[in-house]
Amino acid sequence: MVLARGCDSGGRGEDLMQTRRRFLTKVLALGLSMAIFARRLAAQTRPTPVPRDQAQKPEEDMSPPRLDSKTILASNQKDIKKSVERLFQLASELKAEVEKTDSAKVLSLILLKKSEEIEKLAKEIHSRAIA
Repeated sequence: MVLARGCDSGGRGEDLMQTRRRFLTKVLALGLSMAIFARRLAAQTRPTPVPRDQAQKPEEDMSPPRLDSKTILASNQKDIKKSVERLFQLASELKAEVEKTDSAKVLSLILLKKSEEIEKLAKEIHSRAIA
């Protein structure tokens, strides 16, 4: 009886090996076919080379027109003057608010907002003056 069991288990082992071989063969065939398909797809989507005539065109045609530096400087000067006038107005308002409020006891929210706005405007003027 022991021999019969051994024969049965050997038959199952051979069936299992055949199943594994068939499975691996199918997986290998599927993998190869996918690789071939991917390679063909990549070959179809390759970029076409640019003809030399188009590749050597001067870049002046593609660049945007340059603005006159004098007009840019004049525009910056006008903006700086307007910003300085606004800065003076805010500083005057801040001074009036400080004189009106006793800052030793209460720190006004309006004072903080005005000072932040003045700081922001001063930084903007500074960056324009540098440029």
